[in-house]
Amino acid sequence: MKVSVELTLTPLKDNYESHIIDFIKDLRASEFTVLENPLSTQIYGDYDALMPFLTRAIKRSFLDIDIAVLNMKVVKSDRSDYEPHF
Repeated sequence: MKVSVELTLTPLKDNYESHIIDFIKDLRASEFTVLENPLSTQIYGDYDALMPFLTRAIKRSFLDIDIAVLNMKVVKSDRSDYEPHF
């Protein structure tokens, strides 16, 4: 089953930018399709492969941050080719 996942990592500290960049680089280094915009990062792939990968990537990121919020939305379909029609 294909899924699309939108992630927004928000470290609650002054020096937050490097943590976000490291998290995105970790996602980019994966086998999955990764798209970014200024507010979030989307990652696309097979549910059974993607979710264990995200669990490990989120844990690695959280180990380097004292306090953080991660918002995640999961859509049951591959929306990586979405283009607005308006």
